[in-house]
Amino acid sequence: MAKIFAVTIILIAIASAVPIVMHMWPMPQDISTHGALIDEQYADTMLEAGISFLASQFLLAFFIWKFSAPRPGERVKNFPGGATGLVAAAFLLVGTEVLALGVFGTKAWASVYLTPPAANAVPVQVQAGQFAFYFRYPGPDGTFGPIHPEQISEANANFFGLDTTHDQDSKDDIVAAEMAIPVNREIHLLMHSKDVGHSFFVPELRIQQDFVPGLDVSVHFTATKVGRYEIVCTQLCGLGHYNMKAYLEVKSQEDYDAWIKQQSALQ
Repeated sequence: MAKIFAVTIILIAIASAVPIVMHMWPMPQDISTHGALIDEQYADTMLEAGISFLASQFLLAFFIWKFSAPRPGERVKNFPGGATGLVAAAFLLVGTEVLALGVFGTKAWASVYLTPPAANAVPVQVQAGQFAFYFRYPGPDGTFGPIHPEQISEANANFFGLDTTHDQDSKDDIVAAEMAIPVNREIHLLMHSKDVGHSFFVPELRIQQDFVPGLDVSVHFTATKVGRYEIVCTQLCGLGHYNMKAYLEVKSQEDYDAWIKQQSALQ
């Protein structure tokens, strides 16, 4: 039975690797300037983790095959250094692997998080709340009006708590339930949650950023292809989490300008 179990482990390990090696589930199309770096990091991680996984499963199967049924009277052999040596070796191996992935990934990570957005980046404020996204754009004055949490009201469609009566900067702000951006222009997202943890995930942009209650999170990117893409929440945020989504429209500059004028007229 032990040898059958060892063979089964090897077969399962190989079967689990086949779909990945065959690219049976390809990545969504990349529509961002930083996506190639993310995909490269993802491929390196999958390769390193896949080799480590297969090696560990083959080693496990070998030990089961060889040592699960010792002969009567056969002396039990000890590994040199005992368990301490094995644990230390595993610690160093895994630590080196994680450190290497971190070093290799700094270029991709820095392009999104550790470099400031351009001065002319298009600012878009994103608010997540159970169970919807809302997006705010500054009007012609280029300035967001202040948020008054006590004035946030779903019933009055005042999703950002704007006081358009007293705050001059708020009067021309544009609030929409869908997000539109111009193609080949850097976008600066200013993200906050009004209740619990949420997430902003657009696979084609290679961006998945959590909303953290109480924190303002900043992310910038540039989309390179016109189209309509789904924004989903990947954090379990309550009973309506399954239906928390919105859409991103990447438009030409002309279409984006027309959309902004249309949305401004609807406010």
